[in-house]
Amino acid sequence: MKSAFKLTKNRHIIDAGLVFAVTLCAVISVLLIYSISETGISANEGVGDSYWKTQLFSMIAGLGLAVLISLIDYRKLVKLWFIFAPAALILVALTFTSLGYQRAGADDQAWLQIGPVNFQPSEILKIAFILTFSYHLSRDEENMNKPVHMLMLLIHGGVPIAVIGLQGDYGTAIVFAAIFVFMICSAKISWKYIAAAPVVIGGVIAAMWFFVLDDFHKKRILILFQPGSDSDIEYQQDLGLAALKSGKVFGKGLMGNAEDYIYVPEIHNDFIFTYVGQVFGFLGAMGLLIILAYICLKIFADSRVACDRLGLFICMGAFGLMLSHCILNIGMVLKMAPVIGIPLPFLSAGGTAMVSMYAIIGLVLSTYSHRAVIYNVFYDANEKVHKK
Repeated sequence: MKSAFKLTKNRHIIDAGLVFAVTLCAVISVLLIYSISETGISANEGVGDSYWKTQLFSMIAGLGLAVLISLIDYRKLVKLWFIFAPAALILVALTFTSLGYQRAGADDQAWLQIGPVNFQPSEILKIAFILTFSYHLSRDEENMNKPVHMLMLLIHGGVPIAVIGLQGDYGTAIVFAAIFVFMICSAKISWKYIAAAPVVIGGVIAAMWFFVLDDFHKKRILILFQPGSDSDIEYQQDLGLAALKSGKVFGKGLMGNAEDYIYVPEIHNDFIFTYVGQVFGFLGAMGLLIILAYICLKIFADSRVACDRLGLFICMGAFGLMLSHCILNIGMVLKMAPVIGIPLPFLSAGGTAMVSMYAIIGLVLSTYSHRAVIYNVFYDANEKVHKK
């Protein structure tokens, strides 16, 4: 049977649906932060005009970066791992020096300030990890179930988790763990390792509980099982739930007075979903959840059409990152997860987070646009796909 696919060497195809969805979220974010700054609801946290302007600039810069990355063949990009991986680790290591600082309202020293610029190096490390681990898996997948090879993969995944954990940023460490799990489970891992995983994970959790977490972090977790037992620990989440419900069905609108809204600490950042509920109501909040679900599912769908295993692993890493961010952030607001400082993708205030999320979307777009073929309804699934 004659091949029914066409080569697309000279044609750049972009996943317009994915780009539109993430940019729609980013535009909503700018509007929300502009509203927060104009109403003055979060003036005591210093949220002024600079916040929405930074968000707008980051959205534009991030979109440009995503398009630029989509033009670069991801197979060539990963081969530069020896440049960006050490650079990302060095930036994270600098947070342990005098250059690192703890942002107001945070529990961890995970930020760098170099001159007038401040950013969170862990966001850069996420991108580096997805690329390097994808490359590692694609080159070693056939041997990955051999003990020595599996040990090397575990070390590769464990290093960023441990480094971020040492910063005290346990939320981001969980995100790295989620990325690792989704990526390695999308490879040809033996069922024996999967069967042993619950025992290993249980041991890690026990070690964290008894030897790493302090009393404050333990209380944040225990409060989920004992609601109403500590009003101080529950304060932010209780306010968040009240704010989320106060918008009722249709919301209060964007540009009211400060007294029209319920103030929640970090309402512009980790708890921005509570403001979505206030201004857009239940319908708006559900609409936003549908958009976020679409983004996650679209990334997963793009992994299924990647032309090689490397592209699949990159997409699955991006999927694990996006899904874990959404679940952890919204779980915090709904009091179904502890408060661990995880931003809502493309919504929470933060230039570093916005640009890095767009960069990760750019990697997904690269796998999509550099597929070797365009399939049509007559494609024979038994035919081998041509690879560059």
